Amino acid sequence: MTTADFDHIFGGARVMAILRGLPVAETVRLAERAWDLGIDVVEVPVATPDAVPALRAAVDAGRERGRIVGAGTVLDVDQVAAAADAGAAFTVAPGLDLAIADAAAARGLPHLPGVATPTEAQQALRHGLTWLKAFPAISLGPAWFKAMAGPLPQLRFVATGGLDAGNAADFLKAGVRVTAVGSALTDESQLDKLAKLARPH
Repeated sequence: MTTADFDHIFGGARVMAILRGLPVAETVRLAERAWDLGIDVVEVPVATPDAVPALRAAVDAGRERGRIVGAGTVLDVDQVAAAADAGAAFTVAPGLDLAIADAAAARGLPHLPGVATPTEAQQALRHGLTWLKAFPAISLGPAWFKAMAGPLPQLRFVATGGLDAGNAADFLKAGVRVTAVGSALTDESQLDKLAKLARPH
């Protein structure tokens, strides 16, 4: 179920924009800019309660355009509930917490857990999770993904952490399915550059 959901969510997309810690209006503005540029998938982290209104506003803006928004940095089951109530289409976590994955599934939300080791990836796979967030991707490096494809070819990775328009292509070439860019978006020119990577040629 999870695989099919994320296959649909990401489709052919190769870039996801993470809009972290921004005011509501700025979150919506950048989400709409990303969508205009062809970056279809947006994540709004909700590690603190004051971030939930930005998620809700982005969800509402996306609904008008036929776009979905996920909730990131989901650290406990209460945040799963807050994300679901705000209309998030999926949840993302920095680490592998199967209780969060189960809580998301109970609310009908596909969950993207964070992993950084083969042990975590194998544990996630045993739980039926085949789309995984590799974090921090910049520390793991592109070679990590090539190595993981040997024993675990059925996994699909979203690389997150330290990525920008300058290095995202290296991760895509290494077999990453989606590159997620967050902090780099404080430089708005990044969105234009990332848009060139957003779709397969």
